[in-house]
Amino acid sequence: MTGGDAAAGFADLLAAMRACTACADLPLGPKPLMRGSATARLLIVSQAPGTAAHNSGLSFNDPSGDRLRGWLGLDRAAFYDEARVALMPMGFCYPGRLPGGGDAPPRPECAPLWHDRLRAGLTGVRLTVIVGSHAIRHYLAGAARLSMTDAVAGWRGHLPDTVPTPHPSWRTNAWQRKHPWFETELLPALRARVSDVMAGP
Repeated sequence: MTGGDAAAGFADLLAAMRACTACADLPLGPKPLMRGSATARLLIVSQAPGTAAHNSGLSFNDPSGDRLRGWLGLDRAAFYDEARVALMPMGFCYPGRLPGGGDAPPRPECAPLWHDRLRAGLTGVRLTVIVGSHAIRHYLAGAARLSMTDAVAGWRGHLPDTVPTPHPSWRTNAWQRKHPWFETELLPALRARVSDVMAGP
């Protein structure tokens, strides 16, 4: 398959995913969100869109996105450059709220329906950043038996292809204060790897 054929095939697959209505009963209706192209070098696997992302159609267009971009060492232009960065959540649509407050977890239908096909089309990916406990449990080997903290603490064992991080919500501020190694050790290594991947051929 030529590069043009691969790009067209991935674009068709992305269009099909964005038209998905498997979760038609969602409180705000289905609106699958993903960005990327077959040439993307960096894949960010996250949790699920919030209401801000649902309303704007742009994932991480909020303070959590600012924090994530700071962790990665990317500005907005680079982060939203679909030729180099793919954003793929575990659940593509806003899942609604839990009865006690807070967003519900990602819907379980999305990953089995789409992730394998989408990842197969992302042939240029050299680094996958796995963001948040739901994505970590799904994608990080052995993480189902670990706490999120322990899974992230083992980040060195997953280099150079994968780096796990917590979700970059405001709640992570307290977690970072308790675990200073995240800022002093993991983030410099993550930024260096992202820089290498984004600049490389």
